[in-house]
Amino acid sequence: MPELPEVEALAQFLRGRAVDRAVSGVEVGAISALKTFRPPPDALVGGAVVDVSRHGKWLDLMVATSTGEPLHLVWHLSRAGWVRWSDELSPRPVRPGKSPIALRVRLDDGAGFDLTEAGTRKRLAVHVVEEPTEVPQIATLGVEPLSDEFTEDRLAELLAARNQQVKGLLRDQGTIAGIGNAYSDEILHAARMSPFAPTRSFDAERTATLWVAIRQVLTDAVAAASGRPAAELKDAKRRGMRVHGRTGEACPGWDGVPCGDTVHEVSFADSSLQYCPTCQTGGKPLADRRMSRLLR
Repeated sequence: MPELPEVEALAQFLRGRAVDRAVSGVEVGAISALKTFRPPPDALVGGAVVDVSRHGKWLDLMVATSTGEPLHLVWHLSRAGWVRWSDELSPRPVRPGKSPIALRVRLDDGAGFDLTEAGTRKRLAVHVVEEPTEVPQIATLGVEPLSDEFTEDRLAELLAARNQQVKGLLRDQGTIAGIGNAYSDEILHAARMSPFAPTRSFDAERTATLWVAIRQVLTDAVAAASGRPAAELKDAKRRGMRVHGRTGEACPGWDGVPCGDTVHEVSFADSSLQYCPTCQTGGKPLADRRMSRLLR
């Protein structure tokens, strides 16, 4: 699933190509992806793209319509969605149900982009709204972790609010916006912390260590993704991972010095986490989310 760094890079990519262009067409390829019906998608046609921004993992294409009222095309790529840009879109219209294309946006210079989704579990969500906060998942987003509002004191408040596993807190979009399964693994590895550590066990020193890791991992990932074409972002993300998705491989070490251990995994019903016992759990493997008693 694209997370904050990739979504930020996609926003930058689209901003550099779509802003100041007029929308010449919007074609729906998967009606299940469209979560709103008023205004309709074709209300965007004739308007000019004025900005592309990000809200957590949501992308937001802002269009100044021909009536003068701004509209927002906002979407969440979920697990299997992506943005596919073309400098010259095919003139053939999208055929609903015949391709992985959920939505196509045409621009007046012949370029444009498709929102695509692979697989059979369709979760990509597209909204056309007057304000992004009309989308409940955007209205309830937590603090942006690279914003000035995300201070050590703010993190301490979030950790103390209720006792839960720290990985769960990092992934909770209503608490901190934009971090998912992959970057929570990377952050906790950099911070040398168990994913199961209870949040109310954090003192000031551990909170500061976690805050630094959040900022550093995300800042580095945004820098690595920025300027890349949309088609390269997935592979770039995979290459940048130290532990996530690297089960069985040698751990590169939280500080870049190999620790001699291998990356371990804990599996769940529909996901998994990766970590290094030597770097994060005192050398003790985590057996299972429910059965493990290792909390530090």
